[in-house]
Amino acid sequence: MTTEKTRDSQPAYASDGSHLRQNASQWQDLAERSVEDLANLTLALPLPDGRLQFRFLDEDIRVDIPNQRLQRVLDSDFIPLDDPLLELVTLTYLNRVNAVLPLDRDIVGLQDLKESHFFVGPHELRTTKMLDRYGQDPEGFRRAVATLEGRLVDMADVAGRLLPFPRIPLYFLMWFEDEEFPARLKVLFDRSIERFLPADAIWALVNRVARALVDGTAIGT
Repeated sequence: MTTEKTRDSQPAYASDGSHLRQNASQWQDLAERSVEDLANLTLALPLPDGRLQFRFLDEDIRVDIPNQRLQRVLDSDFIPLDDPLLELVTLTYLNRVNAVLPLDRDIVGLQDLKESHFFVGPHELRTTKMLDRYGQDPEGFRRAVATLEGRLVDMADVAGRLLPFPRIPLYFLMWFEDEEFPARLKVLFDRSIERFLPADAIWALVNRVARALVDGTAIGT
């Protein structure tokens, strides 16, 4: 188990520049919440001894609140998961979620979010690798969506709806390169996302899911 001394020595921000603070207080705040209430709000699975399990794309992730860590669930084993970005977004979401809202009724783009001004300059979404990988490969993009347990939706040339959390859908819309236009990518959200995640957490989550789409796997080996 990671000691408090080790955790206190960790950097205040995620290594990828997401600007989400990583500190023990997030875990401490989460420990004060009811696991059963969180399960009802998020569709996660409540587990004994103050633990919670949710589906991240095509992987089961256990939130081990008493020991302040994420674990990957493989068969009956729990493998320590060193994924600072996913940990930070998970903690932010679980500490902020406070209601069950309807999904897929109000789908919006970045420009429609209240904090849309955040997503410019250094905080533009990191889409270059996705465009490089799938800009000329619609079938590959379809396969990636299916591999991550997403579903295709009738938007753009090809679009996928993915679930990094059971009640947080992200929509990745692809227009593929042709003789006239370069490939383009747009990300859409359910309006409810901005109630539970601040702009920097949305930025981090989109980039984490985009990485999974490029890699073809949620967690990797």
